[in-house]
Amino acid sequence: MQNHKRPPASLLFIFGGSGDLNFRKLSPALYNLFIDEWMPEKFDIVGIGRTAFTDDAYRAKLLDGINQFSRRKEEKNGKWVAFSQHISYLQMDAENEEEYKNIAEIVKTKEQQYGEHPNVIFYMAVAPQLVPDIAKKLGPLNICADTKCTRIVVEKPFGHDLQSAHELNKLLMSMFDEEQIYRIDHYLGKETVQNILALRFANALFEPIWNRNYIDHVQITAAETVGVEGRGGYYETSGALRDMVQNHILQLVCMIGMETPVSFDANEIRNKKVDVLNAIRKISSEEVHSYAVRGQYSDGWMKGEKVPGYRQEKSVSADSNIDTFAAVKFYIDNWRWQDVPFYVRTGKRLHDKTTIINIQFKPAPHYAFPAEAAETWRPNRLTISVQPEMDIRLRFQAKRPGQSMTLNPVDMIFSYKDAYDGNEPEAYETLLLDVMEGNATLFMRSDQVEAAWKIIMPILDAWESRPPVDFPNYAPDSWGPEDAEALIARDGKNWITLPPLHQE
Repeated sequence: MQNHKRPPASLLFIFGGSGDLNFRKLSPALYNLFIDEWMPEKFDIVGIGRTAFTDDAYRAKLLDGINQFSRRKEEKNGKWVAFSQHISYLQMDAENEEEYKNIAEIVKTKEQQYGEHPNVIFYMAVAPQLVPDIAKKLGPLNICADTKCTRIVVEKPFGHDLQSAHELNKLLMSMFDEEQIYRIDHYLGKETVQNILALRFANALFEPIWNRNYIDHVQITAAETVGVEGRGGYYETSGALRDMVQNHILQLVCMIGMETPVSFDANEIRNKKVDVLNAIRKISSEEVHSYAVRGQYSDGWMKGEKVPGYRQEKSVSADSNIDTFAAVKFYIDNWRWQDVPFYVRTGKRLHDKTTIINIQFKPAPHYAFPAEAAETWRPNRLTISVQPEMDIRLRFQAKRPGQSMTLNPVDMIFSYKDAYDGNEPEAYETLLLDVMEGNATLFMRSDQVEAAWKIIMPILDAWESRPPVDFPNYAPDSWGPEDAEALIARDGKNWITLPPLHQE
């Protein structure tokens, strides 16, 4: 028996219950929480969708997803049988207001069964354009009035631009209180991302040097080797800047850049993150070309396989100007980070699948060492690898064995895979548990979302008003367009790429 406190009784409704997100991510995550005895003693999961399923057929579909995508396949210990008894399916048309009475009936029935009022959670695993209409129909249900027990979970993208994000916030907050709205960004559930806070604030070693006096610059790379994977229709309305920088990457910037919180209270952490977003220098339309670079991949070869260019992908316009690569230089205009550049880049069809954060320190003085010692001298660097490796590397100088004073950079490495059993929870497990417990620390607040949009809107507006003349401008299996190298080279720096820690 696990020695931990479970969340209170919970009733989870998944809109889009027959869809891909639930199949690949949500149900496998909930099943793992059940195996680890983190699910409440009393709980039920109701999948909602238009497709016709009996409860048994629906459970069989979810089991197939668990066997394909869970970190632990269906273990032959009777756990799935026990878990599946808590799953049911409600076929309904989310556009039909009358059918929402069925949800209220289920809540009433379960309340009687449990002998207490459960947390009622509405998970929006649906296309973004459907969320406002569903929220409007949920709002009038009596169950939504209890702000302590009723929650709505909204997936990214949260809006398409600043105006639509503001309108969505306004709509949701006319139905629910801010404390009931959980805007989910799965990146924040990753163990290594959460570990940034532990690394910074639980170690006397780092916080005193975590500022402009010691740090030269920060780099964040979120690279993918895949193309748009059949999601051309979605990507045509999005692009790399919207899809990755506005949410995931700016959240990582917040974790690196935030001031020390006075507690781990959800609003205290989120206040500190908003402070970072508000301090990021706004780029004027005329300056965008000096601070931001965009790219689009061509056809070519990827790991020995011929791949199409973005414009040849399904559901993509033959003359599309959507960015599949974006690199931006940000500055945080506050006391801690004045004049320290934050370089970020993200893209599809790049050389490696990797998400890494590099904190590059200023070089130490060489004066005391002979000239030959300086030949291989490298500044200290802290590298936090988020995926696919999960590790933290600290680079420092050490003397090479021998009679001469020759220095070599060496890495001190903490690897999750080596230190633990390698079966750490998936991001969605952490976040779903937090929703059931009512812990909003890792979720975006309305002001965070809008502050992030305010940062990238000038770039988006400039790009939309000035179509690119060189698309496609990078080959598959590269690190993006030449302009991205120039962006950082102008400052006398270069992008950092690392060899994988665990060679297959």
